[in-house]
Amino acid sequence: MWWLRMSVMGLIWGAAFFAAVLLWFTHDMPRPDQALNHSRRPAAAILANDGSLLATQGDMFGEVLRLRDMPAFLPAALLSIEDRRFREHVGLDPFGVARAVYANLTAGDVVQGGSTLTQQLAKNLFLSAERSTRRKVQEALLALWLEHRFSKDQLLEIYLNRVYLGGGAYGMDAAARLFFGVSARRVTIWQAAMLAGLPQAPSRTNPRTNPEAAMQRATEVLRAMVETGAITDAQRTQAIAEMRLPTRPGSGGGWFADWVMETVATRMPQLTDVMVRATLDPRWQSAAETRLRALIEREGDRANVAQGAVVVLDANSGAVRAMVGGRDYRRSPFNRVTDARRQPGSSFKPVYYLAALERGASPGSTVSDAPLRRGGWSPGNGRYRSRGEITLEDALAASVNTAAVRVMDLAGGPQGARAMATRLGIQARWPANGSLALGTGELTLLELAGAYAPMVNGGRRVVPHGIRQVVSDGRTQPYAPPAPEQVVGGESAAGMRRMLQAVVARGSGRAANFPGLVIGGKTGTTQDFKDAWFIGFLGSGENTVIIGIWLGNDHGEPMEEVMGGTLPARLFREIVEATR
Repeated sequence: MWWLRMSVMGLIWGAAFFAAVLLWFTHDMPRPDQALNHSRRPAAAILANDGSLLATQGDMFGEVLRLRDMPAFLPAALLSIEDRRFREHVGLDPFGVARAVYANLTAGDVVQGGSTLTQQLAKNLFLSAERSTRRKVQEALLALWLEHRFSKDQLLEIYLNRVYLGGGAYGMDAAARLFFGVSARRVTIWQAAMLAGLPQAPSRTNPRTNPEAAMQRATEVLRAMVETGAITDAQRTQAIAEMRLPTRPGSGGGWFADWVMETVATRMPQLTDVMVRATLDPRWQSAAETRLRALIEREGDRANVAQGAVVVLDANSGAVRAMVGGRDYRRSPFNRVTDARRQPGSSFKPVYYLAALERGASPGSTVSDAPLRRGGWSPGNGRYRSRGEITLEDALAASVNTAAVRVMDLAGGPQGARAMATRLGIQARWPANGSLALGTGELTLLELAGAYAPMVNGGRRVVPHGIRQVVSDGRTQPYAPPAPEQVVGGESAAGMRRMLQAVVARGSGRAANFPGLVIGGKTGTTQDFKDAWFIGFLGSGENTVIIGIWLGNDHGEPMEEVMGGTLPARLFREIVEATR
C-alpha cells in the first residue's frame, strides 16, 4: 500500500504547490466585482444642437449604447478584426491565437491580436499596462470570471462602451462624436471600420493625428468584414470609395463651452461625468467666428480695433446659437460676451423708447429735436441738423440725442428707463441723471442682446441659455431655463419692432440691410469711439434671431471713428450672408 500513500502524498503536495502558484499569481489581483464599479476621473462632453462635439474636459465618455442602438455592422466590424470566435470560446481561445499568428506572419505586420475580446476587456477594466507572465495569467483568470458573470451580448456592450479609442475618448459613441461629429448610432460602414481598427493601437491609428494610418487600418477591417460575411465585397468597395480624412475639429465654441460648463458646475455641483446637449448651432457659430476674425484682420490696423464679440440668440426662447467672446480663443479665452461690461451708447435707446410706448406714445408721436441743456449737461447731435418736431420712429432711426432725452421724459425719466431695463432682464447699475439716455451705464453684450428679445417676439422676456439637456450616469437630469414671461404689451412690442426696422431701412443701421430679408436693429457708439455696437434681429415669427455685436479694445483705447453704423452693422450683414 506504500504506492497508495505515496500517490496521496503526491496529490497533497501537488495541490499545495498548485495553490501556492495560484496564490502567487492572484495575491495582488483586483476583485472584479469591485473593479467593475471603479471610480473614474470626472469628465464632460458638450454637444452642439446637431450632435457634433464642441468640447471635452477630462476623459470623454459618450452615450451608453446597447447593441440594438447601433448599426449591426459596428459590432460586426469589431468582432471581424479582433475576435472572430467570440461567440464560441469561453474567454480563452487557442485557435484564435494560432489564426492571429498566421495572419500576422502572412501580412508581415501585426494586423490581428491573439487575445480574445474578453481578455482585452479584463485588461482594460482591471489591470495595469504591465507586461509580465503573472499579468497574463491574471488576465486569463479574469476573462474566465467575466464569461461566467456576463452574457456574450453584455460583454460586447461593455467593451463597445468602455474601450479606449484615442484622443481621450472611451467607447464607440465618444470616438464617433470626436472623430466624425456623429453619434455611434449613425456611423457609416467605413466609419465603423475605422473605429473598430482603433483598439489595437489607438495612438498610432488616431484619425486626427495620423489619418493615413487610420484609413489603412480601416481598409484592413473592411477586408476582414468581407471574410466573415459581415458585409459584401461590393459594400467594401463602396465604403473604401466613400472613405475620407476626418476633418479636424476647430477651436470654435471655446467661450460657449466655458460658459456652459460654469453653468453646470454652479447649478449641478453634485454631478461628475456629464454630457451636455447644448443649444449652439455650428452654422451660426462658424459664420460669426470667421466673419469677426476676417473683419478685424482686414480693418484692425486702419481702424485701431483689436477685439470684438458676437452672440446669436433665438428671440423666442433665449437659446444661444453662437457665442464668440473675442478674436482668438487660444490667445484670449476671456469672454467679452458674458464678462465684459461696457457702455452701450445709443444701442440702449430702444429700452426707454419701449417704455415710452408702454406709457401711451406711438412710433408716430412727435418730440422736439432742438438743442437742450439739463443743468450743466448738454447732449450733442453730431452732424445732425435740427428739424424741429420729428416722430419717435425718425428720432430712433437717425439716433438723435436731443430727441432721445425728451423720449426718456415720456418714459418716466431715468427711473422709468431703469425700471424697463430690469423688466427686460438687464441687471446693471445706471446713473441717476439724464445721461442715461445716451447709454452711460455698463452692461454685457449678452444682457443687451437678451433685452431686445421682447421688442421683437411680442413682448416676452427670455433668459439667454446654452443648455438643452444634461445627461449624467446614463440618466437625464432635470434642467430647464425659466419659461418666457410676458413683460410688455404686444402692441408696444410691435411698435418697437417697426421702429427697429426703420433704423436699418433708412437710418443709422443701413449698412446692415440685406435685400429680401426682414431685418431691424440699433447702432451704438460711445464717447471717443471706445465702443461700437449693433444689436439687430433677423426674420419673423418663430424664426427670429437676435445678433449682438460689439467692437472695441480691451483697455478702452479709442478706435478711429468706428461707429455702430459702420463696422458692426457691416459685420451683421456679413454674418447673415454667410448663413444664407
